[in-house]
Amino acid sequence: MEESRAALAEGRQAVAQGHPDIYFAGFHQDAQKEYAEARLTEALVMGEDLPGPDELEVEIAPYLNGMAESIGEGRRAILDLLRRGDVGRSERILGAMEEMYYLLVSMDYPDAVTGNLRRSTDVARSLLERTRGDLSIALMQRNLQDALERLASEIKDDLRGGASPSES
Repeated sequence: MEESRAALAEGRQAVAQGHPDIYFAGFHQDAQKEYAEARLTEALVMGEDLPGPDELEVEIAPYLNGMAESIGEGRRAILDLLRRGDVGRSERILGAMEEMYYLLVSMDYPDAVTGNLRRSTDVARSLLERTRGDLSIALMQRNLQDALERLASEIKDDLRGGASPSES
């Protein structure tokens, strides 16, 4: 990621002076968005504070679009964590994703200014809703499994004590 940051700075310096048509053609903004997405995803998954656009040295629109994209990466991380049974970290990441979404939805500027942020925010919302549902199902399954294990343990204890399952 440090190489990406350096390449962004080098690209900005190469075209910013005297070549604004190239700078604002969208290529550099796309690279900024991808870099912001990577850094934001890293912070999201690691449980760190999200870096701001100034810290990342990216413009606001690519930063916000990178944030919207990182919500999808957060979903992938949550699904991986759920497969390993790590519900606690999954809940933390979901909470951070919700905060990111609330920031994104508060941006009320024309798409020409935000780089079509509205579409990215809509996609993020659907991913967030599906992730919330997946996490809820995982929690219910875990609770059911815990209850079944407790019941099985009680039955074993009763059988060892000489009582029949129907007596307990």
